[in-house]
Order: sequence, then structure tokens, then C-alpha cells
Amino acid sequence: MLIPATQLRAGMIVKHQNDLFRVMNVVHITPGNWRGMVQTKLRNLRSGTQMENRFRSEDKVERVTFEQHEMEFLYESDGQYHFMNTENYEQTSLNADDLGDTVKYITPNSRVQVEFYEGKPMGVSLPNTVELKVTQTDPALKGATVTNVLKPATVETGAIVHVPGFVAIGDTIRVDTENGEYLSRVK
Repeated sequence: MLIPATQLRAGMIVKHQNDLFRVMNVVHITPGNWRGMVQTKLRNLRSGTQMENRFRSEDKVERVTFEQHEMEFLYESDGQYHFMNTENYEQTSLNADDLGDTVKYITPNSRVQVEFYEGKPMGVSLPNTVELKVTQTDPALKGATVTNVLKPATVETGAIVHVPGFVAIGDTIRVDTENGEYLSRVK
């Protein structure tokens, strides 16, 4: 579906230069008596690389909609991540390159939205936050209850999250999947 560039919004998927991109940021520019422009930051869904692109306000952009299915992450084997459709129990797999940074936030039995384009799985849409167990970090500091000093902690998926000093091994923490930042400790 073709839409005017002025209708682009963050989160949309567009086809540009024969590749699929997620719109990360949109800024409308109207420089005086010149024609308006739309400055965008795009992330390539295949490679994960980001690029900036400027569209003229009269340009048409092809918007792509994905079919989404709720699937349960089963396991990882040799770089292949296996998912099962929770409705019809069909299984599909994606490789680590297709998933990009999302592998840092999925654990076995977690439910995610798998995005399909023309019947082919393209990637995973994560919830805004996930809960992960801390597997390795420095010991908690005595009296470090309210402090802004952060220390690195490794979670069960292998991701490193900077956490406050009071977080210990075995704690479950809530992490923002957009930027990988610690949000809170889960009781």
C-alpha cells in the first residue's frame, strides 16, 4: 500500500530500495520557502543496520504490513531459534541474524509475536519489558539500597545489563527490550 511520506510514523514497516525497513524516527522539516521534507531513521530488518533517509513530502512510500502470530520460543540449536504456533502447534525457526538483538530477551517458553511476510517468518516483535534472572554479577554492596552507581550483570540469556548495586545473583529483574536498560527488581 502506497502512502505519502508525510504519513510515516515510528514503528511502521516500509519497503525501500527493495528491502524491508522499520521506521525508527520521523522528523518533518519545512525550511522556509522550500518544499517540505521528511527525515527518517530506518533499520534494515534483514541486516539490522540503520540508515537515515530524507523523503520529499510528495514522495510515496510502500507500507508493508506483517501477519503476526503468537508463538512460544522452544529452544536454540546451532544458531537456529525454534518457535511453535500456540494455536495450531506448527513449528518454525529463525536464525540469529534474522532475530538480531531480540535473542538477548527471549527465554524458553516465553511467548512472542512472530512476524510473517508473504508466508516467510521475518522476525520477532517483543513485549515492551521482559523478566530475566541474573546469573552473574559482583556481590551486593552493603548499604547499597538507593544509589545511582551501576554494575554489570549477566542475565540468563547471556545479555549484560547495568543494574544497581543491590541486585544479586538469582534475582529476577525487569528489562526494557527497546534499550536494554534495567527497570526494576521483580519480587
